[in-house]
Amino acid sequence: MTITASMVKELRDSTGAGMMDAKKALTETDGDMEAAVDWLRTKGLAKAAKKSGRTAAEGLVAVVVDGGRGVAVEVNSETDFVGKNAEFQQMVGVIAKAALSASDLESLKAADLGGKSVAETVTDKIATIGENLSLRRMAAVEGDTVVSYVHNAAAGGMGKIGVLVAMTGGDVGFGRQVAMHIAATSPAALNEAELDPAVIEKEKQVQMDIARESGKPEAVIEKMIVGRMQKFMGEVTLLNQPFVINPDQTVGQAAKEAGATITGFVRLEVGEGIVVEKEDFAAEVAKAARG
Repeated sequence: MTITASMVKELRDSTGAGMMDAKKALTETDGDMEAAVDWLRTKGLAKAAKKSGRTAAEGLVAVVVDGGRGVAVEVNSETDFVGKNAEFQQMVGVIAKAALSASDLESLKAADLGGKSVAETVTDKIATIGENLSLRRMAAVEGDTVVSYVHNAAAGGMGKIGVLVAMTGGDVGFGRQVAMHIAATSPAALNEAELDPAVIEKEKQVQMDIARESGKPEAVIEKMIVGRMQKFMGEVTLLNQPFVINPDQTVGQAAKEAGATITGFVRLEVGEGIVVEKEDFAAEVAKAARG
C-alpha cells in the first residue's frame, strides 16, 4: 500500500511521533492507522503524545562559542528536576554544538545527530525521561570576540540564563563583565537604533497619556516626553544602561574606556514568556480521575 504524506501527518498529529517514525510505523503495518499507533506504542514512540499537552517551562539554556561565532539554545522540560538529569544535560550539550552549524531553529531541528534529526532525538528522550521536552529557541552572534556567561549553572556551559556578547577590541575579562550585566538587567536591545519601533511608539504613547492626565499644555507635554523617553532608553538599551560594575558610567562609556565596541548580544532565560497554567490540587485529582 502507498503511504501518503497526509497519512503520515495524521499519525504524527495523533501520536506526537517524529515524521520518520510515523512513516515507518505505517509501512510496517501496511497503512493500518490503528495498528500503526500500536506499533509506535510498543516502540515507546507514542508515549510522547501523552506528554505533549503538558507545559514545558523548565529546562536549560546552553551556550557554545567557537571562534567568532557563539550560539545559545533553550531546551525545556516540565520540571526543574530534569535539568539536573545527566542524560538530559548530555542531550542539550550535543544540540548546542550542532547549533554552531545551523542557521536557525528549523535547520537545527533538522540537523543530523548520529542518524536521527535533532527533533527526533528530543522526541526519543520524551519517551525515556518521561516528561514533555521541547527545543524552543536558538540564537547566535558573530564578532571578532565572542564571550559567554551562564548564570545558575547546572553543568558546564548550561544553566538558567545564558548570555553571549560579541565585540571588537577590549578583552575577554571586560566581555564577561558585560555578559554578567546583561544577565542581571535583561536589556531589550543594544541601542535605540535596534529597538523595535513599535516598542518605542507604545512607550511614547503611554508617557503622553500619563502627561495629559496632569492637565499640562501640549507644548509642555512635548518637552516632558523628550526627557521621559531618554530615561526609558537608558533603562532598556544596553549601551545606555548604567554599568552594574560601575553605575557612574554607562555600558557604552565603559566599553569605550576598555577599548571595546560591543556589536551584539544574546540573552536567553529558561521559560521566558511561557505562561504556565496553575491547577489547584482538587482540580488535579478530579482531572486524573476522569482519565
